This record gives sequence, structure tokens and C-alpha cells, in this order.
Amino acid sequence: MFTGIIEAIGTVVAIQPKQGDIRLRINTGQLDLSDVKLGDSIATNGVCLTVVELPGDGFWADVSQESITHTNITDWKIGKKVNLEQALTLATRLGGHIVTGHVDGLGTIVSRNEDARSVRFKVKAPATISKYIAGKGSVTVDGVSLTVNAVEGTGENTIFDLNIVPHTAQETIIQGYQSGTKVHLEVDIIARYLERMLGNDEANKNESGITQAFLAQHGFWKR
Repeated sequence: MFTGIIEAIGTVVAIQPKQGDIRLRINTGQLDLSDVKLGDSIATNGVCLTVVELPGDGFWADVSQESITHTNITDWKIGKKVNLEQALTLATRLGGHIVTGHVDGLGTIVSRNEDARSVRFKVKAPATISKYIAGKGSVTVDGVSLTVNAVEGTGENTIFDLNIVPHTAQETIIQGYQSGTKVHLEVDIIARYLERMLGNDEANKNESGITQAFLAQHGFWKR
């Protein structure tokens, strides 16, 4: 589990095909690895990777076919910069939102515009996850916890707007985004659980007692 607050920018330094999947070596730059052990998780551009070797200046990780299917890791080259975050602990501030490190789909940067000291991006979301993206809600982009400013369109035409403040741009790879850049998207996990509960209303009379009417009554659902 992660928070979407990036701790360092790393670099892909080795890519090894391994019997149908991939092994990566990531140089972690300024990321503190002093308490990292084999088997620990590190979010790499929003993908939860398990540390299998610790060479001293970074880590090696295996990338399964499941991860390859839902990410753009096969397009990564030596020298690619990646956002890094270690798994949260009970003592970690939850400064972003709850992030699982499981990529839901690939988005595409549609436009980039300077706005005073900030940068505004429009991002096209795949139709499969568009319903989970809401204005003022949370979304994870390449591992970064961000707030959606607004959403336009539906389905395959869904485009959402992001405002990136200078600190976030400086501390992440977002500073290099241009029109056409592919990005990993993870939707808010709470939205997924709500859909599951509400979708089961008729099938099992919703044993949890949570319905659209209940949420509307308590201010959590707008009809």
C-alpha cells in the first residue's frame, strides 16, 4: 500500500527478458534504502514491484505478465526516469490517498499548458475506467496522488483535467510530460468498492445495508 507521495526519481539501468516476463534493475537515486529488505514493495511509476535483489545503489524486480499487460513497461528503455515510493508504514503520514500500486489502465496526455507557476494537463482515460474518475476526486498518475479538477465526456471520450503545482512537477517525472505521453492510471479504490456494493443490491438485497438511497440520504451520493 502507498500514499502517492513520490520520494525520489529513479532510473532504469537494466532490462532483462526472463522466460516470457521481465526483470528490471532500478537505480534509486536519493531514495533511502537503509531499511529495505528483500520482498519489500516499491512503487515504480505507480506499479507495485517486489524487491528481489539489493545491489547497493537500487534494486532488481521481476515484472509478471499480469503487470506487463496493464502497463507500458515493455516500452521502457535504459535511462528512463521513474517515480519511486516505498510502501507506507503505520507511522507514515497519509499525505495523498490510498494507492495500491495496481495499474488500472493507460492514459494519454492530450495537452499541456502553463498556468502562472503551475502546469495544466488534460489526460484521456480509457473507457474501462472512465466511470471511476470524478471532479475533485483522487486519481494516481504514474504513482503520483493527484486531484481531478474536472471531467469532460464519457466512455472512450473521457478527458480529465489536472493542475500540477511547481513542487510536484519538480519532484516527479511529470515535468517531462508532453502531448502523447502514455501514463499509468490507478483509480480511487473506494470508488471500486462502492460500485461492487451497489451493483450487488438486487442480487443479494445488499446485506451491508448500503444502497444508493442510503448514500444519498447521508450526503455521499448525488442523483
